[in-house]
Amino acid sequence: MPRNGLLLLSRLLLAALFVPSGFHALADIAGTSGYFAGLGLPLPTLVAWATGLFELIAGLLILAGFKTPVVALLLAAFCIAAGFLGHYGQGGGDSALTFMHSQMLMKDIAIAGGFLALAMAGAGAWSADGRLVAASA
Repeated sequence: MPRNGLLLLSRLLLAALFVPSGFHALADIAGTSGYFAGLGLPLPTLVAWATGLFELIAGLLILAGFKTPVVALLLAAFCIAAGFLGHYGQGGGDSALTFMHSQMLMKDIAIAGGFLALAMAGAGAWSADGRLVAASA
């Protein structure tokens, strides 16, 4: 598969995680806020709105391939922060929950790696970024 096709597929797969997650967070602010309150975060409703909006907007920007290096770096940092805030040390002594949270932490770290690679590679020609470069040439 050509480079641009793989970059498009990468953006589609990464956006497929963040766009629905942001939408669901916003659609159930009470539940999202309750989750953040359970983690002990201050101002959980504000955090829920900010997180949902960030995931939705950043996911759509990755999907479109607009400002990809910057958005991908922000999402990489978000994944690391979310992984450690939401999963590190969680499980409450239940071995199955502890295992699940450790796997979720590693998943978040791996996704951050994907975003770092996307930030370095760029969105490719089949993107808003690619069209902007072609238009300016």
